[in-house]
Amino acid sequence: MNFYQLPFPITIVFVPLLVCFLIPVFGWWKRTVCYPMVVTAVSISFISSLGIATRVLQQGPVQYFMGGWQPPWGIEFYIDHLNAVMAVLVTFISLLVVIFSKKSVEKELPEKELPFYCLFLLLFTGLIGIVVTGDMFNLYVFLEIASLSTYALIATGEGRAAYSAFKYVILGTVGACFYLLGVGYLYMATGSLNMADLAGILPSLYGSKVVITAFIFIMVGVAIKMALFPLHIWLPDAYTYAPSAVSSFVAPLMTKVGAYVFIRILFKVFKPEFFMGVLHATDIMLWFGIFAILFGGIMALSQTDFKKMLCYIIVAEIGYIIGGIGVANPTAVKGAIFHILNDAVMATCLFMVAGMIMYKTKGHGISDFKAAFVKMPYTTVIFIAGALAVIGVPPTCGFFSKWYLLLGGIEAGQWAFVAALLICTLITIALFFKVIDQGLYIHAFKDASEQMETHQEIRSDDAPLMMLIPGFIIAAAIFLIGIFNQPILRGIIEFAVPKGLGG
Repeated sequence: MNFYQLPFPITIVFVPLLVCFLIPVFGWWKRTVCYPMVVTAVSISFISSLGIATRVLQQGPVQYFMGGWQPPWGIEFYIDHLNAVMAVLVTFISLLVVIFSKKSVEKELPEKELPFYCLFLLLFTGLIGIVVTGDMFNLYVFLEIASLSTYALIATGEGRAAYSAFKYVILGTVGACFYLLGVGYLYMATGSLNMADLAGILPSLYGSKVVITAFIFIMVGVAIKMALFPLHIWLPDAYTYAPSAVSSFVAPLMTKVGAYVFIRILFKVFKPEFFMGVLHATDIMLWFGIFAILFGGIMALSQTDFKKMLCYIIVAEIGYIIGGIGVANPTAVKGAIFHILNDAVMATCLFMVAGMIMYKTKGHGISDFKAAFVKMPYTTVIFIAGALAVIGVPPTCGFFSKWYLLLGGIEAGQWAFVAALLICTLITIALFFKVIDQGLYIHAFKDASEQMETHQEIRSDDAPLMMLIPGFIIAAAIFLIGIFNQPILRGIIEFAVPKGLGG
């Protein structure tokens, strides 16, 4: 169905991009108007994404042709069930983070609010563009918009942030080059860059060495962007030393959008018969996933910095997604796709907690949590919601995607994958109990009278309301997604699972 009559597909990308260029002009005139402009732009995109998702659920996939040029000659925005929910996810998290960011940016980046919000909107534009585009080269353009703005945002952080951003630039550029080379090979073989057009042309070319080379280049490039072990080495330092607002935005979304691109190309541009039948790549993906799960869990266990611990948890969670695809049956693939949504929400929650701790203590080490649960009870509630979800305790969302991954592994007889999931679950229990032990360390107070005095001042010691409200909303989302997991799986996720998988 054509989607000319509604402006949502173009609005979702154009509005934040336009506001990004207007902010320096208005900021030169009056700096105080910039923050409301950013919130308004992201809100419009969020409302547009809800409009798109409603239309998709009611009438199926929709298209929007840029400039009226039909594909394969023109650039197409194509929105189906998978990227409709991804668009809602990206805009929803972005809106919460931009509200959360105000106090954090004022404290950590004084006098830099203007460039921060310009780069924030540029990154947001890149991420949402990646999600809705139906063109392989246009995806590369949006990928680079997101990457370049991320490099700059990370470089504004503390300590080794500049070095971490430089390392990210090098590896990110390598990943982008690999992806672009792959796209070039695809164009040589097919003469098209439109994803739907490629899906119709490629089956007759699956035996072509050019197509196989293109696939390998593209997948390796995307794997670098999504921090798949062992191509993850840019991630821990980059997200650890970035400002709190940047970590809360980039860490949950950049790798998950990368995982979405991986699945999109794997299932929609190519087909299961290619990577399963021609390349026999499922075992490779499965073992990469297993190693990522175990490596990420073990490395997280050895960390003393809370944000770096969360970074290695992200490495493990990416392993869950890739391993689930490698299992290659419908149950595991449902779990893998569902885990993209769940992990983005869980990571947002916990990185927001890290930002709140940073706001109050000026640090984000695990030792900075000392007695925090006594002094910051509202932050504690948000932390507990995120921790339970990462561990996989029902009815949080994390339980249900892990459950499907486990069932898929058992159905396929992939016991190494099942064992890796269970081991990593035990590791995450140990990780969060280590944080809880610090948070409940009331002996940090000298005597009982000081404890009582602190309890009386709990409200004044917690994070600001503008940080707590987004935290509570994302914590509530963790439970709501878990409670309504079946409507999400049946109404959205199942449409993204391709036919032809073993089951």
